[in-house]
Amino acid sequence: MFIDQSARVRRRAAVAVAAGAVLGAGVLATAPAQAATAPSAATVARAAAAAPQVSAQGAYAMNTATGRQLFGKAPNGRLRTGSTTKIMTALVVLSQRNVNLDKKVKIKKEYTDYVIDPVTHAQRYSSAKLILGDSMKVGDLLYGLLLPSGCDAAYALADTYGTGSTTAQRTKSFIAKMNSKASELGLANTHFDSFDGVSNGNNYSSPRDLAKLAGVALKNKAFKKVVGTKVYDDMQSYRPGGGTHAMAPWKNSNKLLDTYRGAFGVKTGSGPEAQFCLVFAATRGSKTVVGTILADTSADQRFKDAAKILDYGFAQRG
Repeated sequence: MFIDQSARVRRRAAVAVAAGAVLGAGVLATAPAQAATAPSAATVARAAAAAPQVSAQGAYAMNTATGRQLFGKAPNGRLRTGSTTKIMTALVVLSQRNVNLDKKVKIKKEYTDYVIDPVTHAQRYSSAKLILGDSMKVGDLLYGLLLPSGCDAAYALADTYGTGSTTAQRTKSFIAKMNSKASELGLANTHFDSFDGVSNGNNYSSPRDLAKLAGVALKNKAFKKVVGTKVYDDMQSYRPGGGTHAMAPWKNSNKLLDTYRGAFGVKTGSGPEAQFCLVFAATRGSKTVVGTILADTSADQRFKDAAKILDYGFAQRG
């Protein structure tokens, strides 16, 4: 049987053309659907605003009103806290029933000797430069604790608000109160072994826990006022025989108060193991962001990282 090859070729070409038309129609039909699912300009903008890179080992920030996380880098990692520990020291003092901020505390030799190296006689820990034998109000000691980060002030407060018959017993019980408060607040990655952050090897917290702790502490008006103060020169050191000693003003070690608009706290920290730490807070408009930097590479870098995190936090919704 003879087969017309030219006819066969013509039929194949017709089929191919028809198939191409169907495929073309399919592409045209689906194009509007693809356009409808394209990302909005707002979505693209949010994607472009990538989270900042920070050199700290751990960092965290949250919106205090909503509790929403705004930034996190190893937020639950346990790291040394340095003097950010003193946030809890202050909170335990201020949580005492009917605490009297005008109560006078006598400055003992234990407190002044504590910050001095017994061999070299050089200052070994940060100090409020308390004067041996004088007395100071609890309210003033809180400034000495949180502005110049006085370990001598921390010692005085722990000895005053701990329980026991000796200084050692009282400071030990005060540290127990710190850990009890941490448990009460649900700070599962936090443990204290000192009243000032000078660790005996078992003092740690996480960026998230410290931010949460600061958020609670900032609800106390006295605490918030202290950590937002740049310079305090109203302290009085009362002499045993009457009168007062003049003391140099205490300057806040938190540089964000001078360099970041809306900053109002909270506390610096440092140490050989802790490296450089910062718990920070700022408000812009109706939004307050509280955050933490732990184990950063330098004293200045912690402030730079905090500023980047704050900028990022304020730029987000919620």
